Amino acid sequence: MTDSKTPPVFRRAAPPPRRAPIPAGQRNTAAIGPNGTLRLNKRMAELGLASRREADEWIGKGWVKVNGEVATMGMQVTPDVRIEITRQAQGQQANQVTVLINKPLGLVSGQAEDGHEPAITLVQPQNRWVEDNARFFFHPSQLKSLVPAGRLDIDSTGLLVLTQDGRVARQLIGEDSVMEKEYLVRVVYTGAENTAAATSAAATYGGKATQLSRIDDDDPVSTDVQSVFPADKLRLLRHGLSLDGQALKPAKVEWQNPEQLRFVLTEGKKRQIRRMCELVGLKVVGLKRVRIGHVMLGNLPVGQWRYLAPHERF
Repeated sequence: MTDSKTPPVFRRAAPPPRRAPIPAGQRNTAAIGPNGTLRLNKRMAELGLASRREADEWIGKGWVKVNGEVATMGMQVTPDVRIEITRQAQGQQANQVTVLINKPLGLVSGQAEDGHEPAITLVQPQNRWVEDNARFFFHPSQLKSLVPAGRLDIDSTGLLVLTQDGRVARQLIGEDSVMEKEYLVRVVYTGAENTAAATSAAATYGGKATQLSRIDDDDPVSTDVQSVFPADKLRLLRHGLSLDGQALKPAKVEWQNPEQLRFVLTEGKKRQIRRMCELVGLKVVGLKRVRIGHVMLGNLPVGQWRYLAPHERF
């Protein structure tokens, strides 16, 4: 007599999803390896040889050697390896330009928005400062990949940096950047502390967009704000304020003249100076960036630009 029960059916388990193969010679593609190694592109960026994206491009072209051997994409290295780049990489980097603009009011730093033109539209031969003695000739190809290394609000003027060089961008706006930025800030003292500015960049000026005035070196001083502004609030500007739930880093803040403050910051939260001022009862009526690192705005006229000279370093 046969068994009427259906025999069990055995099915093969589905194979695990396939992962992309790790390139030959690689064991770990993480930015930081388990034994203190680093991904090569990250190490090159740390050494100031190239941006990570630029490093990957060069590695892919065979333009990078590690201890004399051609590097492979994503490879891990120890901090003591010898990294060399070829003449092709050096030549490509030498042709990258960095441009300094004295941004006027009404232009945005990056992409066009709300009908406002971006600052890069100023980078044309007719707007180049006649006293620029950098040995570069303008060519339209220099506008390719020329991007702002940091922002300057539409209603602020002064030094704006546009660059093709990833090393410069990382130095100015990288996540570990502590680059000093110096501003001249014209203020009036209202005495009314706008606490909403601590949590919202849109809360400055009561939420209304206000056209600021341009700061010129020979502007007359009409109000003695310094004499009525409390000393304890000046100390708060230097250290003790928070924005968006985070304590601000210490800042250098001092009076430049009786109605103008000088700020030196090492961070750049959105509309930071305006919000700091409103928290202590000041209203900003003019803001001009005059220095980034060791590079000064100097006598560069409003609306004009010049090249960062080869000898200049931020």
